[in-house]
Amino acid sequence: MGLFNLNKKKADFIKIKVEKLVDWNEPNGDGCVVSDKITKEGFKVGYMYREKPEEGRPDSGWRFLAGNEDEEYMNDSNNHHIFAVNTICNYDKDIIPYIKAKIGSVYIRVDGNSFGIDDGSKPIFLDRQNR
Repeated sequence: MGLFNLNKKKADFIKIKVEKLVDWNEPNGDGCVVSDKITKEGFKVGYMYREKPEEGRPDSGWRFLAGNEDEEYMNDSNNHHIFAVNTICNYDKDIIPYIKAKIGSVYIRVDGNSFGIDDGSKPIFLDRQNR
């Protein structure tokens, strides 16, 4: 899928002030794959999961989505980019309590400020960032 293609247009990301909110000291790195629905369209994280990090890449294993991406959207590698975990915490501070979760963890947003373990029984609560 080319998730680590770093030669993409960066001009239309939502401009945010990035402060140090979390310390990430895991050995494989702090990169994460993030949907443009979050970084360009202003949705909060609605669905997040942590898979085994990609070897040879600065990959935390985290994948952050708004939750309303369809298969066609996800199959286009231009619709997601690599960011540092700390940067995405600045886009959506609600994810901070969960970022140290183990590989295999899957969460969905259940209301405006919190997440629950995704067991497939609840819909994803879609919300927009306050900017």
